[in-house]
Amino acid sequence: MRVGVLTGGGDCPGLNAVIRAVVRKGIGEYGFDFVGFRDGWRGPLENVTMPLGIDEVRGILPRGGTVLKSSRTNPFKIDGGVERIKDNLAANDVDALVAIGGEDTLGVATKLAALDVNVVGVPKTIDNDLSGTDFTFGFDTAVNIAMEAIDRLHTTAESHHRVLVVEVMGRHAGWIALHAGIAGGANVVLIPEQPFDIGRVCEYVEKRFESHYSPIIVVSEGAVPVEGGDMTVASGELDAFGHVRLGGIGDRLAGEIEQRTGKEARAVVLGHVQRGGTPTAFDRWLATRFGLHAITAVAEKDYGKMVALRGTDIVRVPLSEGTGELKLVKPEQYAEAQVFFG
Repeated sequence: MRVGVLTGGGDCPGLNAVIRAVVRKGIGEYGFDFVGFRDGWRGPLENVTMPLGIDEVRGILPRGGTVLKSSRTNPFKIDGGVERIKDNLAANDVDALVAIGGEDTLGVATKLAALDVNVVGVPKTIDNDLSGTDFTFGFDTAVNIAMEAIDRLHTTAESHHRVLVVEVMGRHAGWIALHAGIAGGANVVLIPEQPFDIGRVCEYVEKRFESHYSPIIVVSEGAVPVEGGDMTVASGELDAFGHVRLGGIGDRLAGEIEQRTGKEARAVVLGHVQRGGTPTAFDRWLATRFGLHAITAVAEKDYGKMVALRGTDIVRVPLSEGTGELKLVKPEQYAEAQVFFG
C-alpha cells in the first residue's frame, strides 16, 4: 500500500512527531510506502511531492514546524480542484491519505471522504478548539510559552507600576488564554466566549493597584467588548477558508484602560511565537500516539475517521464529528478563572 501524508493550516509544534510516527510504524510494521505532499492541500492539488521514508523522518521529533511545509489552500474553492486531487493521487499510486490539520484542513478531508477518497485525519490546532478530542497537540506548547511570557511580564509590570495586556491566540475559543492566564497568575482573562465589559475590567485594574501590585490582563485575539461586539482585525482580507486575520485587541484594550484609569498600559502581542519552536514533552507524546493510531486506521482501511484523545485513550471518531462544531470554553470553566480577577 502507498500512503500520502500532508500537513495543512498554521504550523504547530508536534507536526513532525506525527509524520515520524506515521512513517516509522507504517514502514516497520506494515511495509507501506509513503509519499509526502508539500504545502497542505496544494500538494495533491498541484502534484507537489517529496520522498518520505525513514531517512526523511530521522531526527525530526523535537523540531517545530513541519518538514512537509503547509498552506491554507482550499481545493473546493478552485475549479476542478477535487478532480485534480483524485487524478494526482492516482498518478502517484496513492491508496490512502493521512491529513494532519485543524478545522479547515480536516473540513476538506471530511468532504473528500464523502467523495470516496480514502482519508484518515489527525487533529491539529494550538487553539484546542476541535470537538471530538480532549486535547490537540501544540496546545500545551502554546500555553507554556504564554505562561512563561506572563511570568516574565509580572516583574516588568511591578517595576513600572504599569498595566500589561498580553494578547494570545484564540479566534473563537479562549483555551490558551484561560490555561495560560490561570497558570501565570493573571488578574483578568478575556476570551471570545464571554464578551467583556471594559468598565468592569478597569475596576479590576484599579483594585489591583490598590493592593500595591500591577495588573496583568490576558486576552484572546478574538475577544470582543460588550460595547463594540466585533472582533478586532488586522486586515480585512480573507484567506481561502473565509477567515480574516485578527490582531489588535491588545492595543485597543490597553489604550482604553489608560484613557479611563490614567494608569500607564502597554500591550504585548505574542503572535506566532506561540506556535513556533520545540514542542513540549506532552505534545511530542500526544502527536506520536496520534500518528501511530492514524496509520493503524489506514492499515485497517477504517477511512473517514479522525484519531482523538479521550481521557488517556486514543480512539477513532468520524471526521464530521471532529469538524462539525468548535469546542468552546464553558461558563463554569471560565468561572474558575474569575475567582482570581482583580
